[in-house]
Amino acid sequence: MRTYWLGGLVLLAGWLALVSWRPAAVPEKLSEYGFFAGSIAQQRPAAGVVPYTLNTPLFSDYAEKLRFVKLPAGQSVPYNETEVLHFPVGTTLIKTFYYPHAFRNPDKGRRLLETRLLVHQPGGWKAFDYVWNDEQTDAVLEVAGETKTVQYVDAGGTSRQHTYVIPNLNQCKGCHNRNEVMTPIGPSVRQLNGDLAYDSAGTGKNQLQHWQQTGMLTGMPALADCPKTPVWNQPETGSLSDRARAWLDINCAHCHNPQGPAMTSGLNLSYGETNPTALGILKTPVAAGRGSGGHAFDIVPGKPEESILIYRLHSTDPGDMMPELGRKTVHTESLELLRAWIKSLK
Repeated sequence: MRTYWLGGLVLLAGWLALVSWRPAAVPEKLSEYGFFAGSIAQQRPAAGVVPYTLNTPLFSDYAEKLRFVKLPAGQSVPYNETEVLHFPVGTTLIKTFYYPHAFRNPDKGRRLLETRLLVHQPGGWKAFDYVWNDEQTDAVLEVAGETKTVQYVDAGGTSRQHTYVIPNLNQCKGCHNRNEVMTPIGPSVRQLNGDLAYDSAGTGKNQLQHWQQTGMLTGMPALADCPKTPVWNQPETGSLSDRARAWLDINCAHCHNPQGPAMTSGLNLSYGETNPTALGILKTPVAAGRGSGGHAFDIVPGKPEESILIYRLHSTDPGDMMPELGRKTVHTESLELLRAWIKSLK
């Protein structure tokens, strides 16, 4: 029997079958990229791979993340005050998800679960997901997604166990698409405007300044003139409103914005939104169905428990919960922040 490959289609003696499509040029194993020096599980960046962090990151069932960027040789990123940075073709964004065995004692080790890549190809951004083996020696390309049971001791000292979902490649589009075009979500100037230790001594340095000084970022004004996202759970970094809005921006606004997958909802949770109705204040839902929890408005000033926003973030029912992807647990700490913010609204 002769077999012919046509993209994601296979011809088997006249029969047409749809199979999992895997581009031939994509490495089978994460180690083949050469992103890391030495033992790949140590996640020590190789030359040309730069670590970064976000002031307020996306919640992913309490998973911790290691982030890196690799720019093509000789290329840089132009400064952009309002949007996610426009990385040149050839850029790879690298994000490894892991759980410490004990959050209060990182020396007890960690379990790496997946490493997601966003690769900026000539035709646009492409997502690839690599799932770590049980031996923690490498990660293998996975297109269909997977579920794993994770166990750890949380920051409060409580032993926890739950299911962790690794998305399939089509689900990546559910969050990363804007106007049907895949794009990164996190690395904006305001999110990168914070300190990160780049040396073994743990000395903190502002990421924007580091990128500027190493030639990665061009056109940057004085640091004092750059916007800065507060850290959602550090009151000294911003007001209650600013921190709540920062959390909603990174966790919800990639869908709930005028160009996102949830544009038809009319809800815009972007950090810079100033229209109270678009933000959800006394706004009736377009088509929440039972996801409204019987409530009339997305946000009711002074009344968090009557707000659909709180109901959906607190739910773990697949038909009600928000976000729809990326979590199976409730982010208790952010709900406390959002409840306090809604109570403060008049």
